[in-house]
Amino acid sequence: FYFFLHLFLACLPENHYTLLKWLSSDFISILCPCNLTLAIFVQLGLCVSRASASVLNLNCCLVLLPMCRVLLAFLRGSQKVASRKTRRLLDKSKTFHVTCGVTICIFSVLHVAAHLVNALNFSENYNEDFLSLNAANYRGEVIILCLLVPGLTGVIMVLVLFLMCTASTYAIRVSNYDIFWYTHNLFFVFYMLLMLHVSGGVLKYQTNLEEHPPGCFNPNRTLRQNMTVPKVFEEPFPDYTTEPFPEDLPVPEPFVQNNFMRICSEEPKFQSHFPETWFWISGPLCLYCVERLYRYIRSNKPVTITSVISHPSNVLEVRMMKDNFKARPGQYVILHCPRVSALESHPFTLTMCPTDTKATFGVHLKVVGDWTERFRDLLLLHSNQDTEILPIFQQRRYPKLYVDGPFGSPFEESLNYEVSLCVAGGIGVTPFASVLNTLLDGWQCYKLRRLYFIWVCRDIESFRWFADLLCMLHNKLWQENRPDYINIQLYLSQTDGIQKIIGEKYQALNSRLLIGRPRWKLLFDEIAKCNRRKTIGVFCCGPNKISKILHKLSNRSNSYGTRFEYNKESFS
Repeated sequence: FYFFLHLFLACLPENHYTLLKWLSSDFISILCPCNLTLAIFVQLGLCVSRASASVLNLNCCLVLLPMCRVLLAFLRGSQKVASRKTRRLLDKSKTFHVTCGVTICIFSVLHVAAHLVNALNFSENYNEDFLSLNAANYRGEVIILCLLVPGLTGVIMVLVLFLMCTASTYAIRVSNYDIFWYTHNLFFVFYMLLMLHVSGGVLKYQTNLEEHPPGCFNPNRTLRQNMTVPKVFEEPFPDYTTEPFPEDLPVPEPFVQNNFMRICSEEPKFQSHFPETWFWISGPLCLYCVERLYRYIRSNKPVTITSVISHPSNVLEVRMMKDNFKARPGQYVILHCPRVSALESHPFTLTMCPTDTKATFGVHLKVVGDWTERFRDLLLLHSNQDTEILPIFQQRRYPKLYVDGPFGSPFEESLNYEVSLCVAGGIGVTPFASVLNTLLDGWQCYKLRRLYFIWVCRDIESFRWFADLLCMLHNKLWQENRPDYINIQLYLSQTDGIQKIIGEKYQALNSRLLIGRPRWKLLFDEIAKCNRRKTIGVFCCGPNKISKILHKLSNRSNSYGTRFEYNKESFS
């Protein structure tokens, strides 16, 4: 649908009206009197620029919608979107945003190339008979065209778009997220320049086609002094004077017989195209600005940090409180600490959601970049305490921390399946931690009746992030005579230090600890066999390699009639 929508816009009749009507007109004979191929080339540049502009208008409109996080969270949690299949389409918001961005880059190149051809043609084929059509002031003026409002804003927009695209690559986002963050916020400059770009009015269209159709003959003009009349027209055309053509005089027979030669009553009139871009982007841009204003007002009050816990493998847990804060399991928030960065903020999945009995919520963040390192140093009393596991209860003044959210994610659906398979890789366990905490408070009110929880880590210490939570949930389900409610499988890809987890405190997890990597195909076959003719939700948050394997196995058919629906974490 997305492809055919672009094809329809690119082929709109209004984009190609000039080519269809003017190829046999007197305008082309004046602009390019000796070369019909050049004439077609001139009009092709105009058509390509108009068609690519229509596609750019659409994508500049759509690229903002996936970034309206509040709207997506409302639609995901609203009862108006009752279909699970429709809600799963919202999980593709990031993919859709990237697709629109790539489309903008491709058609921007076409648009720029077409306008370079147009600028050369407008300069070299300066029209002295129709001065209002000219963009140049004289023949050969090329550089001045680039200094007009459309040309200057176009050049700056291309530079901004180049910075945004190159900084959005995976290599730059991983190596230096700050570059991606700051360059991507140049989109506001891009849209402001786009508003100015379309107001130049370089391309024009004729407003009096009925009175002066393309290819007509105007006896009131002495065009024959500046152009050669083809021999086929020499006999039918008498020598006209400059006096007005009588209206009551019958039209000569040669004019009636010739389909493309008609008499016009007035000179052609041209007018600039109305900037349609405003219609396309004004709505989504206003919606995005209103949402950002709402998010700023909602997150204007800082949260109260209740405790900070340093876990092994450079993982920090922050627990906090905020008035009237409500969230669902699987959602995420955006943290902003002005002392770390005045403009930069980052998303983190909630590992603990507030309930009716407790208002505390928390996140786990892995220290892997400059922002998280500075944030950790501000929260901890000493930087060398990051290897300790015990909570830090010292009374101290924490830096101001602002929380924006919560926002929706695919893992909200994990409790809406009868059977769910949750696969985590390393720190990717954080979305499932909030689900496990919610089940610890009570599982009877949810549709979920069986949960397969797979957690793969490289080192044994990583399991201690949520080892206490897993043990408490296991013991609770055993006390309620529901030991089959959750199936926990822990996989350790490296064997160094395996003896550290063996102990009385984590005895329930020792029998579920396996060495190596999961055999995914056998695992899927076993789950399908135990849950015949059921729909199982597959949720993954981890490396792309695991994600691709699970996605492929979910789409594979089986002999048990079991259907797997794949979901993947993706911050928008």
